[in-house]
Amino acid sequence: MSGLYSAKVLDHVHNPRNVGSLDDANVVVQAGDPGCGDALVFFIKIENDIIHDIKFLIKGCGAAIATSSVATELVMGMPLDEVLALNDQVIAAALDGLPEEKMHCSNMAASALHAAVAQYQSTVAGDAQPIV
Repeated sequence: MSGLYSAKVLDHVHNPRNVGSLDDANVVVQAGDPGCGDALVFFIKIENDIIHDIKFLIKGCGAAIATSSVATELVMGMPLDEVLALNDQVIAAALDGLPEEKMHCSNMAASALHAAVAQYQSTVAGDAQPIV
């Protein structure tokens, strides 16, 4: 595994950041890749259009763990418009790259974050019920 991945990927695999759930999350999103069995849940506390806290739970390969972990670090304290600008390439670059066959993992994290922003904005607009 170490030959395929950068030192940053391996660090996030062995020491993932922000693992767990949030009791006071106002956004919870789930994403997955049925093709490889990865499943991701982000718990996010958003206030004034800024991510104030984020945790995740994941079932997946090392690349899925690393991309989810680094994604939480990237978006902590970030305004939602900047979150929407994140994509799989930005997440992979934060890990000093991923093998091409693992880019779907960074895409899963980016897609989940975009879905979280959409869910939050829909709730604020009154189009969806808040999480209780």
